[in-house]
Amino acid sequence: MDFPTFLLLLVLISAPLMLVQRSEPKRRFVVFLLTLIPLELIRRYIWYRDVHTEAAIAVILALLINFFYWVLIGRYNPVGSSDRIKVYGLDD
Repeated sequence: MDFPTFLLLLVLISAPLMLVQRSEPKRRFVVFLLTLIPLELIRRYIWYRDVHTEAAIAVILALLINFFYWVLIGRYNPVGSSDRIKVYGLDD
């Protein structure tokens, strides 16, 4: 197993998962559709380099990392809504 390739895949797989997880609930489906593009590029990299073992372990570890992030931080600090944003101007 190639450890640097494993770390690269771990970061590249964890980032889109975290992006979808921390996106606004109303926009989550759109963000998910947009993250399919980098995930497809990652899949092509895996097939081209033939690093299936590293990718399988990276996917499992990325899912565990994102799950534990959600359990420890995400549940207690939910994503805010853009409806609650108040912009203060000169008249406020």
